[in-house]
Parts: sequence; C-alpha cells; structure tokens
Amino acid sequence: MKYRHLTIEEREQLQRQGCTATNWSAIEVVENFVAEYVQNVAFSGKVRLGRFERMFVQPGGFEVHSGIYYARLHNVTVGNDCYIDRIHNYIANYEIGNDVFIENTNLIVVDGETAFGNGVRVPVMNEYGGREVPIYDHLSAHLAYILTLYRHDKKLIEVLERLIDEYVEKQKSEIGRIGNNVRIVNCGTIKNVRIGEYATLGGVSKLKNGTINSNQYAPVHIGSGVKCNDFVLCSGVDITDSTLVSRCFVGQGTVMGKHYSALDSLFFSNCQGFHGEATAIFAGPYTVSHHKSSLLIAGMYSFLNAGSGSNQSNHMYKLGPIHQGMAERGSKTTSDSYLLWPARIGAFTLVMGRHTKHSDTSELPFSYLIENATESYLVPGVNLRSVGTVRDAQKWPKRDNRKDQNKIDQINFNLLSPYTIQKMYRAVTLLKGIQQMAGANNEVYSYQNCKIKNTSLVRGVELYEMAITKFLGNSLISRIGKEPIKTTKELRDRLVPTYEIGQGEWLDLSGLIAPQSEIDGLVSDIIDGKLVLSDIEQRFVEMHRNYYEYEWVWAYDKLLHHWGKTIDEVDIEDLIGVIEAWKKAVVSLDKLLYNDAKKEFDLNSKTGFGVDGDESIKKRDFESVRGSFEENPFVKECLQHIERKTKLGNDTIELLKNICI
Repeated sequence: MKYRHLTIEEREQLQRQGCTATNWSAIEVVENFVAEYVQNVAFSGKVRLGRFERMFVQPGGFEVHSGIYYARLHNVTVGNDCYIDRIHNYIANYEIGNDVFIENTNLIVVDGETAFGNGVRVPVMNEYGGREVPIYDHLSAHLAYILTLYRHDKKLIEVLERLIDEYVEKQKSEIGRIGNNVRIVNCGTIKNVRIGEYATLGGVSKLKNGTINSNQYAPVHIGSGVKCNDFVLCSGVDITDSTLVSRCFVGQGTVMGKHYSALDSLFFSNCQGFHGEATAIFAGPYTVSHHKSSLLIAGMYSFLNAGSGSNQSNHMYKLGPIHQGMAERGSKTTSDSYLLWPARIGAFTLVMGRHTKHSDTSELPFSYLIENATESYLVPGVNLRSVGTVRDAQKWPKRDNRKDQNKIDQINFNLLSPYTIQKMYRAVTLLKGIQQMAGANNEVYSYQNCKIKNTSLVRGVELYEMAITKFLGNSLISRIGKEPIKTTKELRDRLVPTYEIGQGEWLDLSGLIAPQSEIDGLVSDIIDGKLVLSDIEQRFVEMHRNYYEYEWVWAYDKLLHHWGKTIDEVDIEDLIGVIEAWKKAVVSLDKLLYNDAKKEFDLNSKTGFGVDGDESIKKRDFESVRGSFEENPFVKECLQHIERKTKLGNDTIELLKNICI
C-alpha cells in the first residue's frame, strides 16, 4: 500500500477536530484519505492511516462510520475501513489490518521484543518440571506426546527443542499484528498479543504474551472477564465467562467457559473445560470436564469424560507434587471418583469410586474399575457391551468443532484398532495365566493392586475374544471388498498387503494411532537432522492417511497366524470360517448392547414419572419424555446394524463361494 504525507489542509483540519501530534511529518496516509473521520486523536511515533469509507452496522441497526475517535496512537499502522473509538489509554506498536472494529478498550500495546507466547515452556504432568513442552503456533498433540514422554532420548529432545527455538526466533518482533475483520470491544489490557483475522474479543479482562491464531474459516472468540497469560490459542477456540488461562496451549475447536481455570497445561483439538480446574495436564483430543469441583491434575488424557467432582492427587506429602498418571483414550470418571497418582488406566475404562493403590490396568482395556470397601475391583472387557461406549464413539466425529481447512491433530476415532486389539490379545493370555497360576476355583484374583472376581475374569476373556474376532473379520471383509473375484489366485493377490508397514506394536500418540515402527523411524530421522517441523507434522498426516493400509498389514499377519498357514495355503473355507465367526461375534456384541440399552427403560428408570397418576400414567408420562424402547434411535440402529452386518457377511461368503478353485 502506498502512503503519502499529510497535506497542509488535512493537518489543519485534523487540528480543528482536536487531533495532536508530536511530529506531524511522521504521519502518513493513503491517497484517498479523508480527514473528517479522524477526531480527538493524539499521534506519536510513526503512524500510517488508511481510508475510511465503510459504515459498521451495530446490533439493533445503529450505524457508525469507520474512522478514529478519542484515541492515542503510537507507532501504529491502521488499515482501510477501520473503526477505533474510545481508547482510554493508548495503542502502541501495532499493525492493524482492514475492517477492524476496536471500541471502548483500555490498552493495546507491544512492549519490547516478544514471540507472542511462542516458546513458553509448559511443565505438563509434573509440576516440578522435567517434561516441559515448548509451545508454538502449529504444535500437534502427537509431537507434544513425543516431547512429553520421550524424555529418555536426550538427543531427540535436544533436536526438537532446537527446531522449535528456531521457529520462535522467527516470530520475535517489536510490532504486533491485528488481522483483518477483528472485533475488540469493551476490553481491558492487551499486551504483547498477536491477533489473527476474524477474531472477536468482547469484554476481555487481560491478555498478555500470546497468539490468537484466528482465521476466516475458524474465528476465535474470547469473552467477558477472560484472563490469558503466556498462551497460544489455535483456530476455532472459544473462551468465555471469566475463564483463567496461564501458560497453556489451546488446540483447535476447544471450548472453555463458566469460570474454568487452566494452568501449565496443553489442550488439543475439541477439548471442553467448564467450571472446574486443570493443572499441569496433557489434555489430548476430546478431553472433557463440565462440572464444578472437578480437578484434572498431572495427568495425560484423551477422549476423557470427567464426571462431577472427579479428582486426582499427584503427591503423597513426601517430596512434593512429583507423581503423574495416565488415563488412556476413551476413559470415563464418574461423579466423585478419585485416583491417587501414580496410576495408569486402560483405554475405554470406566472409573467409579476412590482408588488409592496405584493400579495399572493398561493391558485390560474396556474395563470397569470400581471401588468396593476400599478395594479396587477390575471388571475386564465389560465396557465392550456398554451402550455409552458405542454412543461416545458415534458422537465424537459429529462433535468435531474444527472448521479450519488445516487440521493440526490427526484423530483416529476407531474403538477397535491394532492398538486396542493388541492389548486384548495380551489380556486373554494374561487372564488365563492368572487363572491357571492361582487356580480355576478361586473366587477372587489379584492383579496390579486390583481385585478381579472369577466370574468377571471368565466373562472378560469371552468379551475380548469376541472383539478380536469382530476386528479381524471387519478387516478381512473390507479387504475382500464387493468386486467379483474369478480365481483363488486373484483372491490371494487381493489379500496380500500393498504395504510392508504395520506389523508389531502399535501406539496411540494422543489421537493418532500408528505402528511403532513408523514412530521409531520418525524419531530416527529427527535425530539425524533430516526433518524440519513442517516435515514432522507431514509425517503424522501420512501415517493417519495410510492407517487402513497399515491396519490390514497387522490384521493379515494375525489371520495367517490364526490359520497357521501361508497365504498360498489359505483356502476359501478358511476365509468363510473367519466370516462366520465374525457374524456370530457381531450379533452377540450387538445383542449385549441391545440388552444394555433396555435397562434405560426398566421400572427403575420410570421412577419419578407420572407422579400424580397410576402405572398407566407413569408409562405414558415416561414415553412422552423418553419415547418407547422400540422407537429409540439407538435401539433401532442396533437392530438395523445386526441386519446390515449379517447381510454383509452373507454377501461376502456368497462372493467367495462363486470363485473358481
């Protein structure tokens, strides 16, 4: 944009309109500048002004003309068609984009060189330090996972921190930026903050040392009473209601409000925090806490639903708050649940009651961990038949708030994956081993500071085996596909993986499910200096994109082991046998879900309905509010799922039977 000096006539008009300047020659304007819309403004330093042609229509239809009124500007560039009014202190050292609306705000300033929150070290999981993660604009949950948990590899951490430090150096400036179409109204102090396009700040109390990565597709909204210090906010973030954020990274689509307090924490995509408190946590995607008196502290979570009053302790009054814990993906904590760190909770586990014995249930996913007379009882695999677990898996993709075209976190929503199924394989071996060692007639077994009832152990093995069968059948049927196959050779060629990656252990890097071999390869390339930050994130994108190819490699290996044959020895009957077992497992699990859903419509569930009538009134009142069991959407979907999957299995078997041997 080309600028010129003020004409004598423009300067005189500005003076008549109450404007002053320490040096009028330091003020530059665009060619079609109109002085009429600059009134009662004090200029100092170098100031550049755009044109003022736009009318802003306020709620209720009230209109204001773009311009600058009652403000002090020091070293500021103002874009075209901005409205700046009633700046009670001043604006200093900022470039303000086009169509920006700033009204009734105290102070907007950059004071000295700053990286706008980039490079702040966040001490997650240990308040005493040791796992500090340097935050920056494009930090993903997966890279943060490596930075947090791979501290044993000093060379790796050294290289990653150097790469991030180099990025941070490039962000440093003595001039801040307020992007196009930003709206800042009724705010307090904004200091050393970079604000992206289309952000809305309304009634903010204080923002200091941070970046707001808002954009047109995913605007950021920060509301009344909010205080943020040393922060990076990603696109689509919404923080309101006097929420306090200090030394935090807040990921895309995350929502915080209702006086939430967050300190020294990382929040990644689609987290929600209301009422409660978070301190030194690694909140992977979809970590949710909605209730008062809920405390998440010194832990790592993802896809977590924290019940009201959920709490953890990260110290035992000895060397201070140095202990940490982990709740793997999909865990839930019920009201007033408690965990004493250190502890590790397995994936998709429900935690109920108080637990103080440092349990590790990571090898037994989809379990219940229940308090019983001060003891922690584990019910393995029982969450596989829970309606709530399946409902969660269905709702997560629908609740993806990320509107940004560039999604930083690569999120895999699958309940059953090589990551969870590998644990089930080990769980079956583990549970059978416990039973064999302690005796099949024991009523209760001990495992990792937990108690497991005999009946729970036996049922857990059955549920895990059904889930394994379901997963392998899913993979096999998907690989066979629906296209006709003429010969067994053609069939075998279709089954042979196109990739070599996928065998062995799999990891969950806070939302990204990938083979450990790929993560190890990435780590090696980072250490060797082959990658920059953008390359690392692209590798995560590629792993996520290739997930199903990698998954088939893993499932293919398990199927060959199951058959005890090479692919050249596998025949049609082997495949049909797996599909028949898959049909049985799918139907059995769906029937368990169906029966679990039915509990929501039993007599106990109707308590409190039809309070002034007889049983018929109670039934009618219940159905008017909750609907009938038969018409419930989940119940109908469950029955339809049985029909669809049975048909899919039968169709695949028919396709196989038509192959020429």
